[in-house]
Amino acid sequence: MGLRQLAWRACYELLGARVRQPAWTFMNYGYAPLDDAAPPLVLDPADEPDRYGIGLYAHVLDGVDVAGADVLEVGSGRGGGVSWVARTLGPATTTGVDLAASAVALSRRDRSGPGLRFVQGDALALPFDDASFDVVLNVESSHCYPSTERFVAEVHRVLRPGGTFAWADFRRADDVAATRAQLRSSGLVPVHEDDVTAQVLHALRLDDARRAELVRAWIPRVARPAFRPFAALDGSSTHERFRTGKTRYLCARLRRST
Repeated sequence: MGLRQLAWRACYELLGARVRQPAWTFMNYGYAPLDDAAPPLVLDPADEPDRYGIGLYAHVLDGVDVAGADVLEVGSGRGGGVSWVARTLGPATTTGVDLAASAVALSRRDRSGPGLRFVQGDALALPFDDASFDVVLNVESSHCYPSTERFVAEVHRVLRPGGTFAWADFRRADDVAATRAQLRSSGLVPVHEDDVTAQVLHALRLDDARRAELVRAWIPRVARPAFRPFAALDGSSTHERFRTGKTRYLCARLRRST
């Protein structure tokens, strides 16, 4: 695992272990449509503070038939995304799996939904039988994995034939083509691919004040300088890389054909 991956993982572990407030639900960078005239995503009032984080899940799953499906989120983090899926999209079962024991414990304590469970496990060795799920979801987590190819092979293994892999994450601009190839490396067939860097950057700008306040309120002072780029706050190196196009935010939906 490279130094960048270790740094990201350390931030996730710190959030799980030290920031135990259930109100910090999502850790993704969010998604906001560029067209202000687009119909807004309809949310329960309790979900409104997480509009942009939920918006990314809604975009990634757009066109995926989740109702009645067995859904797995790999890298479920603080559990907000898979809980929203369970509560609003009507799956038969929803499972969140995460490597961090602290994140799994927090999710089990604070997240709920019909048929929802959380399991500790490694994305490169998923603790599930072959052909166990209709949908596998992975949002802003794979940049921490030592091998995207090994992860995608596990996704292929646990998906049922005809199942969908819905994925979103950021990559360096010069790694985009290689990442697209890695997603297809185990025989998954692309159904839709898009670059949503502009929409993610728009969400970051709209949500910057709230995110900055969360960092001030819940992150120890000594760790705040490291968390500014982690949270992609305005003026941070991460935000600048999105703004200048050096980092791209990608989404994809792929299908297991056999």
